[in-house]
Amino acid sequence: MSRAALLVLADGRFPAGGHAHSGGAEAAVEAGRVTDAASLEEYCRGRLHTTGLVSAALAAAAALGLDAGELDAAADARTPSPALRVTARKLGRQLLRAARATWPSPELETLAGRFPKGAHQPVVLGCVARAAGLEALDAAHCAAYESVSGPATAVVRLLGLDPFRATAVLARLAPELDRVADRAVEAARSAVGEGVEALPAASAPLTEISAEAHAGWAVRLFAS
Repeated sequence: MSRAALLVLADGRFPAGGHAHSGGAEAAVEAGRVTDAASLEEYCRGRLHTTGLVSAALAAAAALGLDAGELDAAADARTPSPALRVTARKLGRQLLRAARATWPSPELETLAGRFPKGAHQPVVLGCVARAAGLEALDAAHCAAYESVSGPATAVVRLLGLDPFRATAVLARLAPELDRVADRAVEAARSAVGEGVEALPAASAPLTEISAEAHAGWAVRLFAS
C-alpha cells in the first residue's frame, strides 16, 4: 500500500470534478444559514455526521469488495433528492474517468462498463481506493473529508471568507472526521456479513430540499 496514493486521491486538484460543486453550501449561503466561519463550522459538522457518514460507509464497503451494484442501489435509497442522485452519478463518472487514467485496473474498466452513466461517487471512490492499493479506512477518510472540504472551499468564494479561517474550520473538525471514518468502516465491515442494510442511513432533509430548489435556479455559481 502506498500512503501517497491517498494524498493524490484526496487532493482537491485531482481532476474529479468536485471543484464545480458546493456540497449544498451555495443554497445555505443564499438562505442565510451560512454567513461566517462559525456558521460554516456548524454546517460542515452537520454534513459530516449525515452525508459524510453515509458516503464514508459506502466508500469503505466498496473498498472492502462489496458488490458495486448493491452499494449503488443502497446509495440511491439514501438519497431522496433526484437532483443529488444526478449529481452523485456525474461526480462518480468523472472520478472514474480520472482514476482509470491514474490507476488502470480491470476492476475499474468493469465498473465503467457496468455503469456507463456513472455510479454514485462514494461507491466509485471505494473501488478507486482498492485499485490504488488503499484500505477501507483510507476510502472512508477521503469521503468524509470531501463532505466538508467542498463546502468550506465554496464558502470562501461565495462569501469572500478568509481562506485561513475556512481551513481552521476543517482543522477543528479533524477529530470528529476521524471518528466518523472509524464508524463508517465498522459499519462497512458489518455489511460484509449482514448486507447493505447494515450501512448507516443518516438523513439531512433540509439539504435534500435545498438541492431541489438549487437545481432550478436560473443563475448559480456551483452545479450543486
